[in-house]
Amino acid sequence: MSAKGRPEREGRPEREGRRAPPAVPDAEAIVRVAWLYYHEGLMQDAIARRIGTNRARVIAWLAAARDLGVVRVHLAPRTTRGNALEQALVARYGLRTARVTPAAIDPTATVALVGHAAGTWLDEHVRDGTSVGIGWGRTLEMSLKAVGDDVTRTRLSVVSLLGSLPYSGAVTPATVARRMADLLAADCYQLTAPLLVSDAAMRAALWREPALADLRERACRVDVALVSVGDLGRDATLFHDGVIPAAERASLAAAGAVGDVLGQFLDTNGQRVDHPINRRIVAFDLEALRDLPNVAIASGGVRKAAALRAALLAIRPATLITDEAAAARLVA
Repeated sequence: MSAKGRPEREGRPEREGRRAPPAVPDAEAIVRVAWLYYHEGLMQDAIARRIGTNRARVIAWLAAARDLGVVRVHLAPRTTRGNALEQALVARYGLRTARVTPAAIDPTATVALVGHAAGTWLDEHVRDGTSVGIGWGRTLEMSLKAVGDDVTRTRLSVVSLLGSLPYSGAVTPATVARRMADLLAADCYQLTAPLLVSDAAMRAALWREPALADLRERACRVDVALVSVGDLGRDATLFHDGVIPAAERASLAAAGAVGDVLGQFLDTNGQRVDHPINRRIVAFDLEALRDLPNVAIASGGVRKAAALRAALLAIRPATLITDEAAAARLVA
C-alpha cells in the first residue's frame, strides 16, 4: 500500500528488499514462470512471491509463454454429446473419423477451438517423409498454435493449395503455408500465381506454365491435406480481406452458392455454381482434392453449417473437425 493507503500501481518501485524482474522478461524468465505454474503446480500468487514480482506480471508472462510457443496446450475435449455427434457425422457423411469440440460460449472463440483441434489432428498425422497440402483462413491460422511439437521428423514438405495475394498480411495462403513449413521444419512449395485472375483464359495459361504444372502434380501426391470452408457472410475471409469484391456476394447467392472450399463456390448439393468467380480462381481442383488419401475439413460455428455440408458432399473427406453447434446442425 502507498502512504495514503492506496495500492501500489504497476510500474512503481517494489517493496524494499524485493527486486522485480524486468517488465519484458527474457526467454529464460518466461520458461521459469511456465515451469513453476504448469510443472510444479504453483498458483500465480505463489510464483510472484517466489520470484519477487506481482501477480499481474506472472499472468502476463504465462500468456507470453503460450504466445511464443514455450507452452503448448493439447486439449482432449471429449464430451458425451461430442462423442455422439462424432458417431452421427461418421455415419451420415461416410467419414473415417470426426472430431467435435465443445461449442464456445463466445462464438468468436470458435475459430480458436476448432483451429486447435485441427492443428492437433495434423500433428498426429505427420510422420517422416509426409507431404502436407494446406489451405488457408483464420481457422487454419489458429491451427498453427498446435503444430510442431518436440517430435523430430525429417523429409517433410508443405504445399500451398491456393494462389497468392498481392499483399502480405497475417492470414494469406502464402503466410499460412510458410509458417506451417517453419513449424514442421519442412520444405515449402508455393502456388506463385494470383488467387484471383481476370478471366478463365488467363487461369488456363497460368496452369500451362511448367513451374505451376509441376506444383499441381506435387499437390496431387500429398499424403495429408487440411482445408477449411468459407460462407457468404461479410466476415468470410475472401470478402473480409477484399480478395473478392463484397458486391459479388449477392450474385454468388443468386447463383445458389452457400460457401467455398479453396475459393471454389458450391451449392447445397456440393456442386460448383455457375459463376464467373469459379472460372477465375487459381487453386487446387476440388475433384483432385477428393482423390487424396487423407483430407480433413476444419471449420465451425452454426453459420458455417451449410457451407460445411456442401464441402462434405463435394470432397468426401476422411475427417471433419468442427464444433458441437455446427455438428448438431449437420446431423439434424
